Amino acid sequence: THTNNRAHKTQRTKNKEHTHKQQSTQDTENKEQSKNSTKIMNKKEKIYIAGHKGMVGSAVWRVLEKRGYTNLVGVSSKKMNLRNQQAVLDFYKEEKPSVVIDAAAKVGGILANKDYPYNFLMQNMQIQNNLIDGALNSGIEKFIFLGSSCIYPKFAPQPLKEEYLLTDSLESTNEWYAIAKISGVKACQAIRNQYEKDFVSLMPTNLYGYFDNFDLQSSHVLPAMLRKFHEAKINGNTPVKLWGSGTPMREFLFVDDMAEAVVFALENKLPEYLYNIGSGKDISIKQLAETIQNVVGHKGDIIWDNSKPDGTPRKLLDVSKMKALGWHYSTNLKEGVEKTYQ
Repeated sequence: THTNNRAHKTQRTKNKEHTHKQQSTQDTENKEQSKNSTKIMNKKEKIYIAGHKGMVGSAVWRVLEKRGYTNLVGVSSKKMNLRNQQAVLDFYKEEKPSVVIDAAAKVGGILANKDYPYNFLMQNMQIQNNLIDGALNSGIEKFIFLGSSCIYPKFAPQPLKEEYLLTDSLESTNEWYAIAKISGVKACQAIRNQYEKDFVSLMPTNLYGYFDNFDLQSSHVLPAMLRKFHEAKINGNTPVKLWGSGTPMREFLFVDDMAEAVVFALENKLPEYLYNIGSGKDISIKQLAETIQNVVGHKGDIIWDNSKPDGTPRKLLDVSKMKALGWHYSTNLKEGVEKTYQ
């Protein structure tokens, strides 16, 4: 009898230990899954989109509305100057958003960056500093900061990985904008490290799409080409003169795909502070010009002005981190250019 009791007691102890071990393993798995799993957002949570009238901000707004989010907030630059710190703090205090998506920035191409370096550096730092620091001081737990792939060194290995940030010198043609954006990325990383808040930065490749900037003095390469080819077409298929040699390689992403990436970051707690957003595919500027010429229907010649700078020789993002988490682009270049031109 004593032997049987001891046996039963030993078995009960083993069962208890096994159960405890199973529970401990399950708890660890649950914690890990919770840490990296989808963070289901309440569709009624107040989401503030800074820069909601711009190309990226308006795309994010469209996609969120389509997904059923009903409490989106946006304020025009006429009503609130984001470079005014007190105005931003007052806005946060009054509106109390749960999430901030920072799509606000002063943007432009090579020419604009060359002509207005101080504006690009200072205005972008003022905008993002007010939004980021204001969000921290207002108790906002989630902040999505949008930057640009120009934050990476000019001659960094290709494709560009997130860890190449600050490993070498920048491309001189847009370093002012890039330095501002790098400071925003590092501010969000510092908040993430020090305060354990979900502040994450997304670095898109060259974006284009609905509500793009088609001003030839300040636009990026793709919308500038679209306008040049369109105007040449309606003026009797006159020749189109383009900057540089046409040999640099570039990657492009349709803006609605970028918006989908923002929503992915919104609905998930991403494990790292910085993610590249792109197609992971690049083409030469010459190929881009021919694609746009074909979509527009321009029948004239293309003249390359080799006296003008090319900028970075190649810029392709490594998007493997976002892809591994479950996000991938869906719009190919020709389809995106067609949508933009329409």
